[in-house]
Amino acid sequence: MSCKTPSFYTLNADLLTSRQKRLREVMRERGIAAILTADPINIVYGCGVRNMTVFGMMGPSRFLLLFADGPSILFEFAGSEHLANRAPTVDEIRLAPGITANSGPSFRRSISAFAAAVAADCRRYLGSTGCELAIERIDFLFTDALRAEGLALLDATEVFLEARLIKQPEEITVIRQAVQRVEQALGCVEQALHAGLSEVEVWAPFHSSLISLGGEYVSTRLLQSGSNTFPYFQEAGERIICDGDLVCIDTDAIGYGGYAVDLSRTFHCGEHKPTLSQRTLYGRAHEQLQHNASLLMPGRSYEEFAKRAWTVPTEHRPYGYYCLLHGLGLCGEHPYVPLHRQGEPYLMPGIFEPGMVVCIESYIGDPVSAQGVKLEDQFLITTSGAERLTTYPFDPSLLK
Repeated sequence: MSCKTPSFYTLNADLLTSRQKRLREVMRERGIAAILTADPINIVYGCGVRNMTVFGMMGPSRFLLLFADGPSILFEFAGSEHLANRAPTVDEIRLAPGITANSGPSFRRSISAFAAAVAADCRRYLGSTGCELAIERIDFLFTDALRAEGLALLDATEVFLEARLIKQPEEITVIRQAVQRVEQALGCVEQALHAGLSEVEVWAPFHSSLISLGGEYVSTRLLQSGSNTFPYFQEAGERIICDGDLVCIDTDAIGYGGYAVDLSRTFHCGEHKPTLSQRTLYGRAHEQLQHNASLLMPGRSYEEFAKRAWTVPTEHRPYGYYCLLHGLGLCGEHPYVPLHRQGEPYLMPGIFEPGMVVCIESYIGDPVSAQGVKLEDQFLITTSGAERLTTYPFDPSLLK
């Protein structure tokens, strides 16, 4: 009896091809003929092949060279070339060179050789003169080497931002699966929450469950309790959770298929009823989240959204979240919609469009009680409004 199971590439071939098609469409619209990226997340978007994502964030170690009207060439980490064999979005697999100082004393020669090879590919598929290449996430020595080979360099990041902004139907399908699995992992946190445990002990089951359900990693350490809930952005540590504490968690999880699931919940720990102050903070955070979510609709500008956003009480304003919402896909993405400040010009152009996935942020912090409440939900912009993708329950003891 065979123990082999179909690969993610086989099961999700339509997902991989639809993303690459979308990227190539944006490249053509922008007049970008070729892209070279070392960003591990954009490599996944461009061809679907995942390999040591977190390691890849430490420096350029894998590369995707994609032509708008030509092949997709993946330069894979040594010994890992076989990982892309079944990906329908990769035409050629080559060995990735070591072009950072970590690779040893010969890295400068590797830079020159790799730049020459990329330039040769550009001339082969784009013509012998006037080759332009959009690049991102590579060091300046390699940038200089590409220019020395006669390539005119453009920015690739904006191309990926635009392509990833609108999710394809195949992406939404996988995002829904990722949400279900991350919410299941979040349930493990709520079950583990007991006074006497440290923050990291309560946080650990989230990781365990996430990985067992096909997730990849958690990009932040945002679980805090008691006095650590104010101000926000304090990381999970050794603090012992006490009876009566508020406990906040922001999932920031890269879940199934590499898709991020970003929701926040605040729980009350213990058998006793929450205090009036805790319920007040929670009620305000919940009201902010619900009000701002009700404003989501296609065609509405970011500026109008910001102007209509829930008015944060004066005493909480200095401690609020830095943006009203942000996009989400394979990670946190464009747009990061800022708050509107009276008398200041609003510098964020753009509108909500069907197919966007966004996260509404809410944090209400209180300097008097040194407590805060963090809530967040993830939404899909539709043709008629917005669909809440994350439906994990709010703490009923804090809503009373």
